[in-house]
Amino acid sequence: MGLGVGDKATLARYLLTRGLWLVVLEMTVIRLFWAFNIHLTGFMMAGVIWMLGWCMVLMAAVIWLPLRVIGVAGLAIILFQWVFGLAPMTWTWWNFIYPVSEEAPGGINVLYVVVPWIGVMMAGYGFGAFLKMEASRRDRLCRWIGLLAIGAFLVAGSVVAARHGAGGASGQISSGQPVSGQFSSGPPAFLSFLYRLLGQQKYPPSLLFLLMTLGPLIALMPYAERARGWLADVLTTFGRVPLFYYILHILLIHSTALLVNWVRTGESLQGHYLTAPFCGLPEALRWHLPLLYGVFIGLEVILYLICRRYEQYKRMHPGNRWLKYL
Repeated sequence: MGLGVGDKATLARYLLTRGLWLVVLEMTVIRLFWAFNIHLTGFMMAGVIWMLGWCMVLMAAVIWLPLRVIGVAGLAIILFQWVFGLAPMTWTWWNFIYPVSEEAPGGINVLYVVVPWIGVMMAGYGFGAFLKMEASRRDRLCRWIGLLAIGAFLVAGSVVAARHGAGGASGQISSGQPVSGQFSSGPPAFLSFLYRLLGQQKYPPSLLFLLMTLGPLIALMPYAERARGWLADVLTTFGRVPLFYYILHILLIHSTALLVNWVRTGESLQGHYLTAPFCGLPEALRWHLPLLYGVFIGLEVILYLICRRYEQYKRMHPGNRWLKYL
């Protein structure tokens, strides 16, 4: 049974207000935490929160369509996303929708575009009908859908990887660095193939990338729901306050990076982070892996403790409507 008119109106209002709120956060607080740069004309980025915000704004209108239409239309957008790339290159503003050129429209560097993510969100909204089914049937469908997606990725991805490897091509890591550059005499054939298989396009996400990432998540849903133990408790805590975690982790990572740089070199090296996350340290200044993983683990512990306290506060103040926006 679908939502009633009143329920849809409430949901649409929430999607619209929360979506616009996410866009504002991306352009202000999140941008500041990424770059520690208060000059808005220096660097602006349309990242994942920006994309989610505008997709939620669009969903405020989409939810009025029949549920089946929403789900099917979402899958169609994912499958035929290339159609959106046929827009003229002179439509620089179209880069917010789907990449057609390398220009930054309005001086905003676009990392996450609306298509095909709006299709993923629409398909996910339609997928919600499966989650309302009886538990055993729901779990069976999740396993089958997830495994079929994984199988489709392995078959189609292997064909594409093998074709790109023909003629001695060395393949590319997702960052664009040639695989052969990692080995003195070229990579082993299997490793080169694996790089090509897993190095799928993420910006914007290709169909193979979505099959590779969403398939395992859907297949694991029946098991994740029943997960118990300390790790499940930690992940559940993060999952209950995802936006709070996301914003806080950028602030802590950036602050800690400056602190570690100062301890190691006597300088914070903030100049390298003015266009974060489009940044990088010179090779001589990069951290070794033990330090990197040690900082990562330490920050996750701190984030968990703060997020647990905030999650408890939200639970104890259910009447505070603003808390649902963070």
